Amino acid sequence: MRVRPAVWLAATLVVAIDVFTKQWALSALEPGVRHSVLGDALSLQLVFNSGAAFSLGENYTWVLSVVAAVVTVGIVYYARRARTPLAVALLGVALGGALGNLIDRLFREPGFGRGHVVDMINYNNVFVGNVADIAIVGAALVFVALSLFGRRLLEPAASDSEPADSTTP
Repeated sequence: MRVRPAVWLAATLVVAIDVFTKQWALSALEPGVRHSVLGDALSLQLVFNSGAAFSLGENYTWVLSVVAAVVTVGIVYYARRARTPLAVALLGVALGGALGNLIDRLFREPGFGRGHVVDMINYNNVFVGNVADIAIVGAALVFVALSLFGRRLLEPAASDSEPADSTTP
């Protein structure tokens, strides 16, 4: 099986939107300054995050880069088993989100594999994220919700399949 072109298309669109919004934030926002959009609930604030969600693991950026690369490869692996258009779209969106943040970790300051992710969407001062984060979390939530309702989105792995001939000689 191979990854469907629609997965790559969705991932490319998410990466493009993520890169565009990060570049916009870098040129239009001053680091740390909040700009209210919906009162305190939603604001724009440029932040450079060396860690994971909620800035966890700030001193282990290179480890997070390796984890992000492994997750990206894992998404590509599972994307080969997508059995519905919804699964193709969700895996493409998740892949785009993972790639968007991985690009930052690999190519932004302070250096390769240690780069800080550009975040700009402040959610009620609880955390600050970006478009890639929205893609990752949104796709994961939809996958979990659908699996809770028994909806299968991926083909079983070849090793999970029953043999074609179940008769014994």
